Amino acid sequence: MSQEKENMPRWYVVHTYSGYENKVKTDLEKTIKNRELEEFFFDIIVPMEEQIEIKDGQRKTNLKKVFPGYVLIKMIVTEKTWYIVRNTRGVTGFVGSGTDPIPLTEEEIRKMGFEQMTVNVDYTVNDSVRIMNGPFTDYTGTVTEINKEKHKVKVLVSMFGRETPVELEFSQVQKV
Repeated sequence: MSQEKENMPRWYVVHTYSGYENKVKTDLEKTIKNRELEEFFFDIIVPMEEQIEIKDGQRKTNLKKVFPGYVLIKMIVTEKTWYIVRNTRGVTGFVGSGTDPIPLTEEEIRKMGFEQMTVNVDYTVNDSVRIMNGPFTDYTGTVTEINKEKHKVKVLVSMFGRETPVELEFSQVQKV
């Protein structure tokens, strides 16, 4: 394996005691900050999904863990980072074989949908775009900002004689 590939951040799955997922996440974040290891850790998530429950005619939204007992970590594995994760209270180990944590494949990451692949858009800042759906359908405006991480675009729309910034999903606008 090339040295460059070794230093690439990858997603790993860590097994925890049931109910400890959020504690593991916060403890790990504190340890990373205290030991100044931010350059090795990129993301720590406890995947959640909304569940709507109707009880006694009342609609209630609950957040439910998608993978109870697991925390997903995007990190560069070194002896030091492996040791820190492995010895965090509540962690029972990395998912993998023995002492070798096995990173998730691109396919597994895509299927889980928690890390979107980069989306390329055909418009840039200062381009004119038409809004395709939502409350501003058929308005045209000027792109002021593109946020690829959040898949959002800011558009200046002329309403009631003045420019109003509107934040939209990439899929809601089309280049004019």
